[in-house]
Amino acid sequence: MSAFDDLLAFQRQTEALSSVAERLGWDQETVMPRGAVEQRSEEMAAMEAVLHERRTDPRIGEWLDQAQPEDAEDQRILDLIARDHRRASRIPARLAMELARQTSLSQGVWAEARAKDAPDDFLPVLNDIVMLKREEAAALADGGDLYDALLDDYEHGTTQAEIATLFDAMRPRLVALREDVLGAEYQPQALSGDFPQETQLRLARACATAYGYDWTRGRMDIAVHPFSSGRWQDSRITTRVVETDPFNCIYSTIHEVGHSSYELGIDSDYAFTPLGRGVSMGAHESQSRIYENQIGRGRAFSGWLYQRMADAFDGLSVPDADALYATVNRVTPGFIRTETDEVQYNLHVMLRFDLERDLIAGRLDTNDLVEAWNARFLKDFDVAVDRPANGVLQDVHWAVGLFGYFPTYALGNVYAGCLNAAMRDAVPDLDRFLAAGDAGPAVEWLRENMQRHGGLYPPRELIERATGAEISELPLLDYLEQKFGGIYRL
Repeated sequence: MSAFDDLLAFQRQTEALSSVAERLGWDQETVMPRGAVEQRSEEMAAMEAVLHERRTDPRIGEWLDQAQPEDAEDQRILDLIARDHRRASRIPARLAMELARQTSLSQGVWAEARAKDAPDDFLPVLNDIVMLKREEAAALADGGDLYDALLDDYEHGTTQAEIATLFDAMRPRLVALREDVLGAEYQPQALSGDFPQETQLRLARACATAYGYDWTRGRMDIAVHPFSSGRWQDSRITTRVVETDPFNCIYSTIHEVGHSSYELGIDSDYAFTPLGRGVSMGAHESQSRIYENQIGRGRAFSGWLYQRMADAFDGLSVPDADALYATVNRVTPGFIRTETDEVQYNLHVMLRFDLERDLIAGRLDTNDLVEAWNARFLKDFDVAVDRPANGVLQDVHWAVGLFGYFPTYALGNVYAGCLNAAMRDAVPDLDRFLAAGDAGPAVEWLRENMQRHGGLYPPRELIERATGAEISELPLLDYLEQKFGGIYRL
């Protein structure tokens, strides 16, 4: 065997073990007994120790030096393995294990604190995680910026300065659109009623099926914070249910189907290699957001959804499909990022981006986080946070150490805006299919132009190849102004 073959065989086992560790995380957030948290934290730490040892194995460096790539695909595999090897080698095994242990433990603490509206129960644990993430960032940054080192894990090659410039460009038009919408004479009515859990879940499954979700390689469960997990032949989704708000369940499901479809749509030849997963979280979010919003909250698909909801719930409080389209896109000054509308979503991300940068840089202490969050939310949204579960405790990300992750949500929206414009040009009769509850042509276009490539191309190159244009926030902002200007009769 050649050095390249030896390296791939070694990497295959590492990828398989990583998938097992991910499955443990899925289990913890869905069906694991509540009393097993400490045991699971030790299991996660043990798995991380094994993975860290493999990722830092000195033979990887030797194989990389000797490997002879035959084509650009081989070279990309080598580049990705080399990047992961460099990263892992900078992080002490002790730190990697402790991060795995503490973030596993903190999930349960966060969930309990959120349920009880008790931030003081969670903040000491969060402080421990922030300290560990600062240590990790310092090891990775090699004298550079700490936050950039963490952001690079989720969107390689992107810096906080670039994100800040993007946000500065987006904010004025988003704020102006929000003011116009909230001040409009016409306001869509809210959906009212009681919507039983099992009925919601059946409808959510029907929506996932409409997007071609492969139930032979996936499943749906309930979680406190919806997520997707897995790759290759096993990619699972979760959702959540609020019995007064079926949109929460329906659109959480569609969102996670977008993530899962990306993983399931990757070329099967890339399985158990670095190419066999989504290339970045921004790319991943582009799929979940375009599935949920440009497709799922569009007039055509929501028209199909209207009749399904009316049948499932024996009638609706909104009179027709046009009214439901307006209702599913209703803009309100709410607290929760995952439940907010497209107009305000990126403003929620901007708040988190600034706060987590300050936490990592040491400009903000965790003991002051609740006050800082509430003050910033009031400034940005002109609404006072009523309770911690609607404020600082609403997201799981910091509890599991995902610092640098939040800005990729906004990047995903920007990418989705670019992809949607290109997809609509390529499939001009798409709405005809969506109106019949068939998202197949949209999914096929996304799979062919983006999903199947996995990690073959860097994120920006991937999007630009798919769209044939440079990445810009303008398609997203234009889409939002056109869509919501129409709904609100501006």
